[in-house]
This record gives sequence, structure tokens and C-alpha cells, in this order.
Amino acid sequence: MLYWDSYSGKDINIEKCDFVIRCKQYNCALMCRYTDKIRLYKNGLIYRGEASYDLLDKIMENILEIKHLNFEYEGNKKVLDDVSLSISKGEKIVILGANGAGKSTLFLNINGVLKSNSGDIIYRGTRITKKNLNDLRKNVGLVFQEADNQIIAGTVLAEVSFGPMNMKLSKEEVEERVNEAMEYMNISEFRNRPPHYLSGGEKKRVGIADIIAMKPEIIIFDEPTASLDPINAQMLEEVLFKLSKEDKTIIIAIHDVDFAFRFADRIIVMSEGKIIADDTPINIFNNDEVLSKSNLKKPTLLEVHNTLVAKGVWKEDVDCPRSVEEFKRLMSK
Repeated sequence: MLYWDSYSGKDINIEKCDFVIRCKQYNCALMCRYTDKIRLYKNGLIYRGEASYDLLDKIMENILEIKHLNFEYEGNKKVLDDVSLSISKGEKIVILGANGAGKSTLFLNINGVLKSNSGDIIYRGTRITKKNLNDLRKNVGLVFQEADNQIIAGTVLAEVSFGPMNMKLSKEEVEERVNEAMEYMNISEFRNRPPHYLSGGEKKRVGIADIIAMKPEIIIFDEPTASLDPINAQMLEEVLFKLSKEDKTIIIAIHDVDFAFRFADRIIVMSEGKIIADDTPINIFNNDEVLSKSNLKKPTLLEVHNTLVAKGVWKEDVDCPRSVEEFKRLMSK
């Protein structure tokens, strides 16, 4: 078996194979023609799978770039300080950081609600300006932390219809999108009810349906589990995984490190308006310096893993489980 492995600059464990190719540049034709499996490193992430152009297209496709973004509210210090990052199609990204780190402000800039003092936002190779700002807003949906700050209509039906109607779609297309979004979020029975009569979890579902109906390529969630009970938080997590499987790009700001550890492909850590770390979950949570600077703690499963390794119960090469289900499977072996 031939195995293509992009150059990572560090020692890694690779499955048994007859030959390994290490390279700093991606040669798509060579990889697909001569290799059976691929493991690529990009933006700190590991992509692996059967060699195919579909996999490579997903890996290589940057859909959103933020370059040297700076923002300050009037009369205040910088809230965003020279923020730069690239976001690829299908990524599951969690942004961590203490309150005031700049996460929400970054989201409002990415979505086009706020205008940066300097820097560029580039969507699919096109720099965003006043003239094409609506292109960004149509393709980058933002689910607010507080559903009441997002919901404006008198009924659930009118609320979910608001976005598609403003996209100047046909009546038939609007109706189809709205029905699909309400079914997706299991709120069809609420269609004629006033949103302010719904529970917090139900309002959150309406807010997500708002965005789904617009069919954006990127969906941003700002503290999505805030004020939700455990049942509704679990329901929301299932929705997030479902959206990710449909190749949506998901970006989430949250304080729950256990959720971040089991959900994210990539974690970005912010502190005082700057990105101080951008890496895989395991690397982020094993970096004590980053955790200390951003007031974060290790996820419970990582603490358990490290303890079992230290006591010799598990060998060092045992991968840390990222969910309770994975932990149970490991313990049953």
C-alpha cells in the first residue's frame, strides 16, 4: 500500500504501509494516481481517507479568509487586534477564550454586521466591500447567543420566512426552504405561534431554522448552549453534528471545553483580541501555556487519559477518547 503523508515537521504514528511519501507541496494528480490513502496536514488539521479528488478538493478549498482584521468600538481599546485566519469548506471550528477576548466581535465582522477599522475579509477569492456585502451575509449565517436578539417576527412562520424573502427568491422557493428548515429543526407544529411564547430551547431552534432556510455555506454559533437545559443542549449538539455531515462549515464560540474537545476538528484560542493558538484539540489542550493565558482547563476525558497513562494503565500510544462512547469502547477492550 502506498501512503501519502504531507510533511508535518514532527514525529507521528502512521498505519502500517509499504511506502510513505513525505512532501511539502500538494500534487493532486500524483497523489490520486499513485497512492491508496492520504493523510494531509493543513492549518494544524489531519485529513485522511482513500485517495480521491473529492477529498483533496475539500482539503484545499479555502472559502473564507480574514486578513489583518482590526476593530475597536468608539472610544475603546482594540477589540480585534490584527486577526488573520483561513477557513476551509466543511471544517468544524471552535473558538475559545475568556469573556472579552473578542469572539463575538469577530463573528459580527465575519457576518458583515460590523465593519472593521482595517483589514480584509475575502469570501471565495473576492474581497468584501459595501457593493458585495450581501454576498457575505447570504453565505455566512450567524445564530445569536440570545434568541430574543435575533427573532423579530410575530409568528414562527414569518420569522423563518424573513431571510429567504429578503433574498428575492420566488414564492415557491421561499415556501420550500421554510418548510424544509422547520422540519429540520422539528418546529413545524409551532409555525403559527408567536415566538415569544416559546421556551428558551424552542426559540433557539427557531433561530437556527432562520439560518438554515437561507442555506448559507458557513454557519456561526455564538454560545449556542447558553441558558439551555441538558436535554436541549444535547439536541443542539446533534443538530451541529448533522449539519457538519452535510458539509456545512461550522464555527462555534463556547466556554464548554468538553464539547469543544469532542466536536471540533480545529480549535482557535483568542485572548485580548488576538489569536494566540490555532491547532488540533489535542494539541491545544495539552498546551499548558495557552490554557493558562486564556483561562481554560483541560477537558475531563483528557485529564482521565493523562492520569491513566501516568499510572501505567494505558500505554502512551493510546489515543485519547474524545467522547464518552469512545471511552467506553476503549475500556471494554
